Amino acid sequence: MRVWIDFANSPHPLLFAPLVRRLTGRGDEVLLTTRDHAQTAELARERWSDVRLIGGPSPSGRARKAASIAARVRDLARYARAARPDVAVSHNSYAQIAAARLAGVPAVTAMDFEHQPANNVAFRLARTILLPDAIPAEAVRRQGATARKVRFYPTLKESMYLGDFEPDPEILATLGVERGPGSVVAVARTSPSRALYHRFENQLFVDCLRALAARPEVTVVVLARHPEQRVALRAEGLERTIVPERVVDARSLLYAADLFLGAGGTMTREAALMEIPTLTVFGGERPAVDEWLMSEGRLRRIEDPADLAGIGPRESAPRSPEELRADAEAALGAFVAAIDEVGAGVSSRRGA
Repeated sequence: MRVWIDFANSPHPLLFAPLVRRLTGRGDEVLLTTRDHAQTAELARERWSDVRLIGGPSPSGRARKAASIAARVRDLARYARAARPDVAVSHNSYAQIAAARLAGVPAVTAMDFEHQPANNVAFRLARTILLPDAIPAEAVRRQGATARKVRFYPTLKESMYLGDFEPDPEILATLGVERGPGSVVAVARTSPSRALYHRFENQLFVDCLRALAARPEVTVVVLARHPEQRVALRAEGLERTIVPERVVDARSLLYAADLFLGAGGTMTREAALMEIPTLTVFGGERPAVDEWLMSEGRLRRIEDPADLAGIGPRESAPRSPEELRADAEAALGAFVAAIDEVGAGVSSRRGA
């Protein structure tokens, strides 16, 4: 089977790396495309030298964003017609799903945010939709996620790749972070300011960074999504705050941290699943997956920087790599089964 996987955002190369390995290991041909957006292309090229670059960064403004997506749809459709994959796979890469429809390729998409407006298009165009079972079926049915299309999988998508690494014990040293008695290492992730579902900046996140920087025992590593965010963070002049220029081993960094502060996005769930003390200041509509993590006691919403007063060195170790790998296998199996189901349908029609 020829499987086409598209990376549209920074978490996608990490997410799909175990899937690529599983598919190629059993003899499937895997075709890879990536968009040059945030750290997506950089992360993809670190793993696969033959990944095809199609499409650039997401511009500001709705009209420019729509034009950028339309151009990528056109280019991906041209690629698909030439490559002739059997199945297209993504985590709601809207451009790939639309291009696959134009090229006559059935699409399997995964998604874990029921408040994303573009679900209404992606779910209707996709053949199969993979959702974490934390999302109620009724929350996405009106978006086109009918019972015939949906396949639920256990835990969250982040589990699929959290079991796919060995923690680097030198990660803090590579960033120039030194631990001492009573010291606290906090990792923070900026808001998805260019995302369709989050069109505003999060002032609470900035205020929390200022509160952390005011504490002499705390070192903060802030992982910015975009260059303009790095510029703004450095302009704050925050003490003991590190803003890396390039991609770092984020999973190892989380594993070494005492605290994670997120403003929405994948890293918040990664930290929570590792059982790192995890705080969120996400300003949009709260996802069902976050509600599930909160009910499990793995995620806490904060409303005021004063809520950070009680933080300190973490009291327990993260979940072991073995535990993370067990969860990874459950999620990976669901993704492979969905691809096989669609691929079998393609094979039967061709045989006919």
